Amino acid sequence: MSLRPLSLRHALPLPFTLLSLALLAGCQQEESASTENAGETVGESATETADAGERRLRVAMLQPPRSGLNPLTDDAFKLSRWSTAETLIRLDDDGSPEPFLATEWERLDPYRWRFAIRDDVAFHDGTPLTAERVVASLTAATNAAPKPRILDGVDMTIEADGDGAVIVRTAEADPLVPNRLSSPQLAILAERAYRDDGTVNPTEAGTGPFVLEEINGTQSARLDRFEGYWGERAELAGIDADYVPDGTARGAALRTGEADVVEAVPVSQVALIDPELIHEVPMPRTNTLYLNTESGPLADPALRAAAREALDREAIVRTVYENRADIANGLLGPALQWADGLRTPVQGRPEAADPEGVAITLGTFTDRAELPEVAVLLEQQLEAAGFDVQQEVRQYAHIEADMLAGEFDAFILSRATMLDSGDPVAYMVSDFACEGSFNIAQLCDAEVEAALEKAADLEPGPQRRQAIIDAEAAILATDAAVPMLHERVIQGEATRVAGAVRDPRERELINEHTRFIDDGAE
Repeated sequence: MSLRPLSLRHALPLPFTLLSLALLAGCQQEESASTENAGETVGESATETADAGERRLRVAMLQPPRSGLNPLTDDAFKLSRWSTAETLIRLDDDGSPEPFLATEWERLDPYRWRFAIRDDVAFHDGTPLTAERVVASLTAATNAAPKPRILDGVDMTIEADGDGAVIVRTAEADPLVPNRLSSPQLAILAERAYRDDGTVNPTEAGTGPFVLEEINGTQSARLDRFEGYWGERAELAGIDADYVPDGTARGAALRTGEADVVEAVPVSQVALIDPELIHEVPMPRTNTLYLNTESGPLADPALRAAAREALDREAIVRTVYENRADIANGLLGPALQWADGLRTPVQGRPEAADPEGVAITLGTFTDRAELPEVAVLLEQQLEAAGFDVQQEVRQYAHIEADMLAGEFDAFILSRATMLDSGDPVAYMVSDFACEGSFNIAQLCDAEVEAALEKAADLEPGPQRRQAIIDAEAAILATDAAVPMLHERVIQGEATRVAGAVRDPRERELINEHTRFIDDGAE
């Protein structure tokens, strides 16, 4: 079986125009008389004038949509976090697949899977969920250009099996088909979503507990409760989502009560906010130093070893992240609870050489606020070890091409390790296989290639997990990547909100159980 590198080139944030706090406050949608009190601040007693189940939740989102909320792009994760678009499969806390729009599945042979479709599900426009509709949605994803990254390198075809099931066929044996079908980019949408010009508009086209009613460009979106939902009726009347890329503005929105739930509160803002409003969850995102193995001074393994030994992870976590991150023991962090228990010390690393003033370029981008600060501290550590460091920091859109072309000797990246499939093999193949589409380190190593091949071929379970850790050890032995820390989700929630989802994979945020409560008590 050949490796199937997954392209994660769209996984990182692009730059956006900063929105002010005034914009956040001013972008609230006009509401009916029954819900107008949703705009009150945390300190006001909105529950005295409106039933909690008829109130709307205000959410401050980190990033505006990149493609008009096209579900075949990374915008799909917003639709998933708002519980408006749903997939055949979802993942449990351990990353194992469980039923969603599909009620059960079986592997017919190495290449074919059969998924039974849930009965009595309606799309938001009133049309029924059918096997034919599932085939059409998944086929649209396989034909998209570019493909959703979960399908990059995967040849998949879908056909109906009667009225209540579909057959998914892959050209190569693929044990992760159910996991792939959990990707928000493979949501099942009504026929109305798919336009003749190739665009996809998810307005009133999902199956979730909230129906997307308005897309207001890069400013906001409005969702209402869907009364015809196949599951439990949503407790909120709706969601008003504003896009607030300015971290200071998001923090202020939480402090002042202008938002009820806030994505990605910056570490720098946490100290200014009531601790009761802050919630931290380890996430599968690793801040890693990638080292160029193909060209430049760090093509020398001994100098890569010197760079690795120069790192003081504890100092970075303590100073830049104010101890709100976890020191990395490997590429995979505490969000994968099984990883640490399977690790053994990495073998085969070379001895470090004296850099003797060799000049190296260190790159990163500004779109994640902490990364330029990490670069400053890392420059000091590398220079203390004998390197001569030149920094280059740009917006991500202006640095990605050079990063992927190997123009830097070292590059700092905040990297999701299991965003799509719930399994880290795809990330490892993309970043460290010879033909990996996100191979910043320009690595091509026979032992790494063999370890990744082995892990990719195994069924999910204990053997696959051990093979993943073995592949991690093979990668770390090359010093192509030096993991520094694992980030945490820092999510803001008003005390009057209960049931907001604290999801390490950042697939869920608001669901049918999210609600308002009185006086902060359930």
